Amino acid sequence: MTCPTCGGPTPWSGNPHRPFCSLTCRLIDLGGWLDERYRIASPRPEDDDPNVP
Repeated sequence: MTCPTCGGPTPWSGNPHRPFCSLTCRLIDLGGWLDERYRIASPRPEDDDPNVP
């Protein structure tokens, strides 16, 4: 398995940081969530949509 942050090899068994290879990569990913770098795309509402305030 590879680390989602750095792409390096990640041991699965006995790894308290899985799926990350280390605490550093785990904290980098957490920082991305806290900085709102991960977003889900959604369609923009129409300007004339009465349901949009």
